[in-house]
Amino acid sequence: MTLGPWQIFLILIIILVLFGAGKLPQVMGELGKGIRNLKSELKDNKITSTNDESNH
Repeated sequence: MTLGPWQIFLILIIILVLFGAGKLPQVMGELGKGIRNLKSELKDNKITSTNDESNH
């Protein structure tokens, strides 16, 4: 299931209403950090899993 432009626009409007325009850059920055951390952990987990399989 992919998000169309209208769904993304609606989500952005809801976020803007919930957090306000002043806090929006801070919230988006924290969201970006969280996504980067998640990707890093998934990558590390994949490398560890590959190393474990090759040791057996």
